[in-house]
Amino acid sequence: MDRKENVLGTESIGKLLIKYSIPAIIAMMVNALYNVVDRMFIGNIPGVGPMAIAGLGVTMPVMSIIMAFGTLIGIGAATNISIKLGQGRKDKAERILGNAIALLVVIGLILAVIGIVFLDKILMSFGASEGTLQYAKAYLNIILLGTVFGLMSMAFGNLIRGDGNPKLSAIIMAIGCGTNIILDAVFIFVFGMGIQGAAIATVIAQAISSILGLAYYLKRKSTVEFKKVNLKLDIPVVKTIFAIGMAPFAMQLTNSLIQVLNNTALKTYGGDIAIGAMATIVSINMIFVMPAFGFVQAMQPIVGYNYGAKKYDRAKKTLMLSIIATTVVFALGGLVIQFAPELLVGMFNKDPELMGLTVNGIKKYAIAMPLIGIPIVGTNYIQSIGKAKVAMVLSLLRQVIVLIPMIMILPKFLELDGVWFAQPTADTVAALITAMVLIKEVKKYAAHKKVETVEIEEEELEEEAV
Repeated sequence: MDRKENVLGTESIGKLLIKYSIPAIIAMMVNALYNVVDRMFIGNIPGVGPMAIAGLGVTMPVMSIIMAFGTLIGIGAATNISIKLGQGRKDKAERILGNAIALLVVIGLILAVIGIVFLDKILMSFGASEGTLQYAKAYLNIILLGTVFGLMSMAFGNLIRGDGNPKLSAIIMAIGCGTNIILDAVFIFVFGMGIQGAAIATVIAQAISSILGLAYYLKRKSTVEFKKVNLKLDIPVVKTIFAIGMAPFAMQLTNSLIQVLNNTALKTYGGDIAIGAMATIVSINMIFVMPAFGFVQAMQPIVGYNYGAKKYDRAKKTLMLSIIATTVVFALGGLVIQFAPELLVGMFNKDPELMGLTVNGIKKYAIAMPLIGIPIVGTNYIQSIGKAKVAMVLSLLRQVIVLIPMIMILPKFLELDGVWFAQPTADTVAALITAMVLIKEVKKYAAHKKVETVEIEEEELEEEAV
């Protein structure tokens, strides 16, 4: 541990960022590909692609809710396990692991039952129409049957990474994603199973990831052992898992709410086809955003260590390099979207009407893309230096405080264009405010340095006097 800490405080910031970011970026991209690949294959189903992808767009809020519960248990348990191991309380850590696995099964079954029983009402309230309902149901009925596997595959990614084995976590995710891609092609185009084939492929891939994750603990290769006795739910343990996992859980639920609001506005001002267009736009946006989230994951330990060690210049340099790197990625992505959108949209669907609407929408939706690096990196930087409340406000600024009012207000004046412009408006406001917070924060470092210099000089004078 000492050697790792020393490296964080002494090695070149550029080298550290590259070393830590590559596995994190790979993990985030693999995770994103689960959804992106499904939409690519479904959008290209002959004869039904446009309506099928619109139906898939209606299912996005439900998928976000499932992801929220996977995040709640995965992050909540992984963090608590790390804390208990740090305290030398391995038995407590093992109890948390057992309770987490039990919770994944119980919550997965509850979500599956509720989802299947009330599926029609849920989908209609989330923006489905008579035309898209059949496709949304065909996909979600199967996904819901495999909810337990969906939750476990997400949670085990966090648990194994938290157990000190990030490479294995990434490998298991890659195996699941690769399986999904292959089975999508086979079930949809070889067996002609359509949107149901995509859902079956996803559930099988998630089941394989879950089995591999569970096998890691059953074979006792982990730091924390799996014991059957710990499967019995312990209320205090469950509360500690929920307490830490609640923040990311709330953010995911908020994401689901935003998708519902978007679907409602899209259906009102553009019809079913607009929901299909947004599903494609979000997928393309994800391709560029996920590497940035991987990069900030790598940035956090470097910033945290150097800020804690009062090496403010190194923390500041990490911030600047991270903003530059992510801005370059987003600027390149923005250029491709503005000048060659057909290249990206064509991977998802080639229907002339849907493609035309998507191209028009994505050029407006991504107009502020070069600015996104500032709020994403800046929010995580503020969080990494221990200012959680400020970080939470900055995070909510882009995805809730500004975005939700924009989704509700702009379409009243700009109709469908208002839906496309809601996200870039929120991105611009968030970038400006985050930049001001960062500038104010960084300006403090010069004052800190002067104070420390004076204290050192006073200590030296006292030693000379003695």
